Amino acid sequence: PGVFIRGYKNVTYNEPFFTGHFPLHPVMPGVLILEALAQAAGVLAFKTVGRQPADTSLFYLAGIDNVRFKQPVVPGDKLMLEVKVLRTSRRVWKFSGEASVEGKFVAGGEIMCAERDA
Repeated sequence: PGVFIRGYKNVTYNEPFFTGHFPLHPVMPGVLILEALAQAAGVLAFKTVGRQPADTSLFYLAGIDNVRFKQPVVPGDKLMLEVKVLRTSRRVWKFSGEASVEGKFVAGGEIMCAERDA
């Protein structure tokens, strides 16, 4: 607990998902914001235990709770991702994840990952 990671995603017009989401009003799909937070959580878990993904195990997304979306993410935004370890128990990790743009919360929730043998 108390361990965190911060990452950034520059959202550009060239993202393939903007073609259909939505053609005249491009908005980054919320599920992709959550996926970015979940990937950051996986990196944090490996860094916390001092291993690489290919060593002996992988972290799988097991669930996301208490998700909130407050404002859209659009081309030109710099998405800041911050994930904190809430607790670990055996091979299950729980994180708090928040995404923001220019210091304003845009999305977040609690992320659960399970560690499995590779």
